[in-house]
Amino acid sequence: MRLNYLQHVPFEDAAEIATWALDRGHQITCTRLYAGEPLPAQDQLDWLIVMGGPMNIYEHDEYPWLVPEKECIRQSIENGKTILGVCLGAQLIADVLGGPVTQNLHKEIGWHSVSLSADGRKNPLFVGWPDRFEAFHWHGDTFEIPSQAVHIAASEGCPNQAFVYAERVVGLQFHIEYSDESIRAMLADCSDELQAGPYVQDVQAIQAGLPNLVRTKTLLFSLLDALVSRTG
Repeated sequence: MRLNYLQHVPFEDAAEIATWALDRGHQITCTRLYAGEPLPAQDQLDWLIVMGGPMNIYEHDEYPWLVPEKECIRQSIENGKTILGVCLGAQLIADVLGGPVTQNLHKEIGWHSVSLSADGRKNPLFVGWPDRFEAFHWHGDTFEIPSQAVHIAASEGCPNQAFVYAERVVGLQFHIEYSDESIRAMLADCSDELQAGPYVQDVQAIQAGLPNLVRTKTLLFSLLDALVSRTG
């Protein structure tokens, strides 16, 4: 199986998604949009993974590659590809599917609890997930759930944390793909965003939550394996 992930900044790569792909014997390649690399052709991929990034989905002037990236996502949906979007990636997918993306009431940065919705608890992609779990967050925007998509999860600070569309397109606002290295890179590159707020943790609290990575990696592998079993 051929996976391609779209990377928006040097410090947000596929992390544990790449670990899973290599562990399962899949091929994984990267398109570094920030470096001007061309988007993959549809016949070159089976899965499209859309990573996070500090930009917003509507900053077309500053990041002109957002426009063709959205078209790539649209084509991938129309062509029946399996798609996973994380944080910015989920917002881009929501936008393509008609779900508005706006500034959230509060920034959400650090370790915060996420709860599955009633539909999330019944969804076959999330079988075996706990009703409530700790996940890592780093975002200021949020998406509305696209029409015909299923609302999967919420947190106290952000009601729309995950959705599934057509059982093969998944958007996650939270990060379960992050590794220890991922979080340390975020702290190194984006620490200026750690400004006081009801859902913004400081560096010490974030570092204290690093043991949660063992559980989030398990959740990630469970989701990806479920996507394979459902879609191939």
